[in-house]
Amino acid sequence: MNHPVARLPGHPHIARKDGVLQIEGQSLSELAQAHGTPLFVYSKQWMLDALAAYQRGFEGRDALVCYAIKANSSLGVLRVFAEAGCGFDIVSGGELARVLAAGADPVKVIFSGVGKTRAEMRQALAAGIGCFNVESEAELEVLNAVALEEGGRAAVSIRINPNVDPKTHPYISTGLKGNKFGVAHDRAVAIYRHAASLQGLQVVGIDCHIGSQITDASPYLEALERVLDLVEAIEAAGVPLHHLDFGGGLGIDYNGDTPPAADALWQQLLARLDARGFGRRRLIVEPGRSLVGNAGVCVTEVLYLKPGEEKNFCIVDAAMNDLPRPAMYQAFHQIVPLAERQGQATTYDVVGPVCESGDWIGRDRVLQVAPGDRLAVLSAGAYCMAMASNYNTRGRAAEVLVSGTQATLIRRRETIEDQLRSEQPCA
Repeated sequence: MNHPVARLPGHPHIARKDGVLQIEGQSLSELAQAHGTPLFVYSKQWMLDALAAYQRGFEGRDALVCYAIKANSSLGVLRVFAEAGCGFDIVSGGELARVLAAGADPVKVIFSGVGKTRAEMRQALAAGIGCFNVESEAELEVLNAVALEEGGRAAVSIRINPNVDPKTHPYISTGLKGNKFGVAHDRAVAIYRHAASLQGLQVVGIDCHIGSQITDASPYLEALERVLDLVEAIEAAGVPLHHLDFGGGLGIDYNGDTPPAADALWQQLLARLDARGFGRRRLIVEPGRSLVGNAGVCVTEVLYLKPGEEKNFCIVDAAMNDLPRPAMYQAFHQIVPLAERQGQATTYDVVGPVCESGDWIGRDRVLQVAPGDRLAVLSAGAYCMAMASNYNTRGRAAEVLVSGTQATLIRRRETIEDQLRSEQPCA
């Protein structure tokens, strides 16, 4: 007998069959029973489908998709993208070690970030990474000195701050004058001339990244035009640029958001590149959230229902240390029960057990739940596990990667022994 399957809007890999929530056909309840909660579960197929949209957009072009691993740096996730031929955008020496452990080709690694240390620079040079995205004049000087000390040259791209408003949350806006990222647009030509004169550097490209969770194409188009104006001026000053790096930042659907599809966005951007004569230039993009955000869910168990005079609270075992985005950004995540329950619905604030009033997962959610029920926090694949902490001496959650009929534990649940191993009390 065929049972009806109801797919969740915006989440084609998640469906409800016989009233039970599944991911790629695997029961989330059974996974939670096997691995405990809180539990992060990721769909491999969703990640590959998201990557395929970028690949379609760049078909026939000289382009490299570098996954921005700060969105989710779990080795099992990185391996998916390494096997798919992706490059990686990193922001620390630790992230470099992670991508190499996952099987990355170091030539496809781009090192971004405003505060690279000398040790990290030496580590990246020794690994043979493809390019450093340099973010200040001071960094240029240090990288040049380190490269000369190491007897080589560092390939560099300079990140330009185009002063374009990405129309997103101020904490994840990176391309305005008041942001710490990149060099000023009006200083770019002079900085490129200076970089080209340094013996330890090889100038290979230009970089721009304006923010995250962008749901409108217009900021990308505005930034593109400003960057291409600069490319013309820089090359007129005698500094050739091999590649154009347009960063990432494309948003996902958290709550009815309507970002352009990656292939549709790049059709618009490539049309402008072609119109201005840059269509055959090597292109690099650094998507993160758009490749993993909607691939993941966090499964959590209801501990207590607590009625109050002004608020009703649904207290769950996931907390701000597991899901930091609501506390940090007032971010919205859909929350749905794993199994349907009949009865009267109640409006709750869904909160965790951490000793902070900021420890909330969702405000004013209408739910039919009882203690012991499990909930799925959707769109939890990006900036959740990667930003998780041990606050209140809570262990980090387990992670499972689902691929068709296979469910693989890619991170075991952290124990108290794991947390205490590197510490020592005073004598």
